[in-house]
Amino acid sequence: MKYRSITFGLLLAVSLVSISSQVLAQDAVVKKIIEEGTVNNRTQHHLDVLSNRIGGRPVGSDAYNAAVRWTASQFESWGLEVTLEEAGETRVGFSRGPWSGKLYGGVLPGGDGMHLHFATPSYTSGTKGLQRGHVVIEPKTQAEFERMKGTLKGAWVLVTGTNSGWPVDRSAIADKRRDSLILSNEEVARHNNEVIRRYRTRSGDRRMNVDEMQEALKDSLRKTSDEPALFYRQMAEAGILGLIQSAPVPITALWDKETVFGETSSFENLPAIPDIKLDEHQYAYIYQLVKERRPIELEFDIRNHFRPGPVKFHNVVAKMTGTRYPDQYVMVSGHLDAFDVATGGVDCGVGVTPAMETARLLSVAGAKPKRSILFVLFAGEEFGLLGATAWVEQHKDKLDNISNLFNRDGGPLAASGVAVPRAMYEDFVKASRHISSINPELPFSVDTIPSRPRPTRTGGTDASVFALHGVPTISLRERDVKGYDFNYREIWHTERDLYTKSIAEYQEHTSVVQAVIVYNLANLDHLLSREGMYYLPEEK
Repeated sequence: MKYRSITFGLLLAVSLVSISSQVLAQDAVVKKIIEEGTVNNRTQHHLDVLSNRIGGRPVGSDAYNAAVRWTASQFESWGLEVTLEEAGETRVGFSRGPWSGKLYGGVLPGGDGMHLHFATPSYTSGTKGLQRGHVVIEPKTQAEFERMKGTLKGAWVLVTGTNSGWPVDRSAIADKRRDSLILSNEEVARHNNEVIRRYRTRSGDRRMNVDEMQEALKDSLRKTSDEPALFYRQMAEAGILGLIQSAPVPITALWDKETVFGETSSFENLPAIPDIKLDEHQYAYIYQLVKERRPIELEFDIRNHFRPGPVKFHNVVAKMTGTRYPDQYVMVSGHLDAFDVATGGVDCGVGVTPAMETARLLSVAGAKPKRSILFVLFAGEEFGLLGATAWVEQHKDKLDNISNLFNRDGGPLAASGVAVPRAMYEDFVKASRHISSINPELPFSVDTIPSRPRPTRTGGTDASVFALHGVPTISLRERDVKGYDFNYREIWHTERDLYTKSIAEYQEHTSVVQAVIVYNLANLDHLLSREGMYYLPEEK
């Protein structure tokens, strides 16, 4: 009995020493992460390369492919195992060059012209070099079209509506819809003309102006339906130079779905009409000049370039293999693609560059986590969560073994805390115990949240694809602690999504916080509990 007690005591002592040694080793790595991340943080360097040297990067573009090669090479240089996983393809390739525009004439002094502030959606037509022409307001009825069709050739056309980022739909379905609206409006016009004729005959008063007559007949007159570029096909056949639509500032520019994925899309069937989204203030000024029939001209040089497809696009996947649980994972992600009317400095530089810096900090600190850490830069988020969807389809066997997906896709704000189900609370408290030493001016807290319904459809970020399958997608909370007045709506899908909109202090701090938490969670002896994470709607 005494022998057994001595043996048990020795085993216990050895075990305690081993555990203590592991804790000390883990703490030493965390200390090195914090030290490196504080004195030599490279987050903004990654962002400089990504947004200023490579630039805007929609999938299918040369810039996106350059970003894939560069980020993959960086992960490899930090000792991670890197794979490029195919996530889809576009029917043609697209790359954006410079663009410029000027207004000549009107009431402006001098002959140098007024510079125009505008953008075009990705995958839409450029000009045929420098093109200059007169300006007309689009026709809205067949009679108007017939009256002015001779002036459409070589004209820039002002169309109705307010820019939401999308180009005018040039699909065959859209042409049918517009043709139907034109016929419907002609019927409305015939009805209204007949009502007016009968009213004038009955009243005998032909001196009423249009407004007075409409007021008198408001219950009898029908309204026509409107759509921007209602005579799109007919105007294109007549030889217009391009369409111009009013755009709130900052200008939003998205992409042409028909060109990227349309069934008839090909290099031989590219969009031919530039689709210009013009600063609403300049649009209003030009519209008034045209309405007054002043002799003005607009000049544009838009270099939107295409190349034959299909063009494949890839997710970048970098793995730091776990020493004890190599088939269990903590994931860190952001989407690599970005609209090219700007440079993706925030959307999604805010996610990609902290993910890269997290990987670098772990590498520099000599991290050897128990379970694997996966860094995934998703493709095609802006075109419909394509990269995340492809990854989930290709790796369904991994989903049950993902402890958590940390996906960052918001503002460049400071990681200020995390809110988790109660079953995860103690693990996150332990994982974040060193964070208070990073920067006392940027506090961090761990709170609990109630169970939420398991989603039944995807949302606005790549994380939602994982949540559909019950994978925990706890993200770090973000806060503008020091009041830098960041406004996400100002940059979201607009021309202002630039490097200069990133907040370096917050981004660098978040990279260190993320690296510490991810490393500590990867060293747990268990996966994070999913208890209380989601509930099914019928369970409430």
